[in-house]
Amino acid sequence: MSPTVVAVRSAPLRQRVHWTDRLGNLGLLGMLLLLGIGLVAPLIMILSKALDAPEGSATSGLTAFASYLASPALLTSLWHSVWVSLLTTAIVVPLAFTFAYALTRSCMPGKPLLRALMLLPLLAPSLLSAISLIYWFGNQGAAKEFWQALGFSSIYGAPGIVLAECFAVFPHVLMILVTALSLADARLYEAADALGTSTIRKFFTITLPGAKYGLISAALVCFTLVITDFGIPKVVGGNFNVLATDVFKLVIGQQDFQRGAVVALLLLLPAVLTFGIDWLVQRKQTATLTARAVPLVPKPARGFDAAMLVYCLVIVGLVLAMFGMAVFASFAKLWPYNLTPSLNHYISGLVDAELGDALINSVKLAASTAVVGTVVVFVGAYLLEKTRGFDALRPVIRLVAMLPMAVPGLVLGLGYIFFFNAQANPLNFMYQTLPLMVLCTVVHFYTTGHLTVVTALKALDAEFEAVSASLKVPLYKTFWRVTLPICMPVLLDVSRYFFINAMTTISAVVFLYSPDTKLASVAILNLDEAGDTGPAAAMAVLIAATSAVVTLLYMLVGRLVDRRTQAWRAPAR
Repeated sequence: MSPTVVAVRSAPLRQRVHWTDRLGNLGLLGMLLLLGIGLVAPLIMILSKALDAPEGSATSGLTAFASYLASPALLTSLWHSVWVSLLTTAIVVPLAFTFAYALTRSCMPGKPLLRALMLLPLLAPSLLSAISLIYWFGNQGAAKEFWQALGFSSIYGAPGIVLAECFAVFPHVLMILVTALSLADARLYEAADALGTSTIRKFFTITLPGAKYGLISAALVCFTLVITDFGIPKVVGGNFNVLATDVFKLVIGQQDFQRGAVVALLLLLPAVLTFGIDWLVQRKQTATLTARAVPLVPKPARGFDAAMLVYCLVIVGLVLAMFGMAVFASFAKLWPYNLTPSLNHYISGLVDAELGDALINSVKLAASTAVVGTVVVFVGAYLLEKTRGFDALRPVIRLVAMLPMAVPGLVLGLGYIFFFNAQANPLNFMYQTLPLMVLCTVVHFYTTGHLTVVTALKALDAEFEAVSASLKVPLYKTFWRVTLPICMPVLLDVSRYFFINAMTTISAVVFLYSPDTKLASVAILNLDEAGDTGPAAAMAVLIAATSAVVTLLYMLVGRLVDRRTQAWRAPAR
């Protein structure tokens, strides 16, 4: 075959590849525009607002910024936020590490059930733990005397915040540590046994060094989640001020947007710092499992397994006690005087126009976020990994896609006020609408979904696209018949992640709702402020129940998808 014929036959292929790359580049520009509007512009507006001069003041904006940073009240809130976050991290990380060690290095029975029960807090808003503590140790709590016997005068303040945060962040830390401890090479332990190394020395010379990056990541995630959380300090914080509640009080209570922006910048700094440290740690991390590695299989040890089972049962019992108290109180007719089971709180929450609409709005937000977020994340990751061109722009897009992980929801929501509420902004019509809250929620949780999908796409061999191109199969057919079916299980996980987080979020949307778009999580906050703790507990339980039902549906669909995927991958006979 002559070179001329080859050139003629290959021309349509080159033209088609060029056309798809152009289309992909347009898609990347659209992705960058979306993240620019939903993330970068609001953050720039916060910085601009923080440096604005206060109205009616002769001082410059920078001078006012510096003077407020040095104010005793702000420094007190900053110190409160830091030491409460450090204390919570110091408590949660060792407890979660021991639990993860029991799940991965013991032969105790019921490990799948114990792990599933420990993930229950992920299905409920963080406010549920704070409400449960009030029923346990509050002024009319069931175990108030026990709490006072421990030397605490009240649950409100730092003790309540630390306890509630431990409950809320434990599952996040546990998932990281389980993954870290699962990556172990049995050959190291076999060599240590051959040398007569003691169990304690193996733990400190093999186990801990192998999991150190997971421990660092878990500690950073725990610290960031606590210092940026708004719901728990708002419910049980009392007069103990932290940065997150300061932002809410300044913006909602005092309408002082300039100082609110200053505090928001301070709240952004710890998250950015921990994100940067985690990035540096991940760069230094080396592979713990090689191609020749042997998976570590725990060996039965009656005493050790029994001890780990007892420990895990105690931790799970505490979690169930928190959940159980919220459920029990939500059914109590009038706490603590009439504990007769009643559906009054649920009926009022479902029938009452305002509360019923709030629950419906939360479901709408979660469903929309699950669909829109999954599509946006998948398309963006696909264009980054499977198209060519715009080489100088791609690192910028990757960086912006990672940025939401370092931005607290409260800061993002405040930035949306400054950006979308500006009269000169043509997007002003979106302010206090459900689509804007969907955009905010998608951007807030974008990074985790993006990394998940990118990991799945990187696992696909590039030969799929090359073979389809050589066979002159349109790219969209390859995408529809190959890429999408293989990635469907991952997309279901991402969609479920978006749905659950949208149902339980409060910090990212607390500034963005209107009376017509109020969410169930915001309704819990308002009910608690009004003293209606019973209906607040009922609403929190309804959110958890909705999340649990949807999770089960996702699991059912996931099994069907897995069967089809396995059938697709199975070789023909």
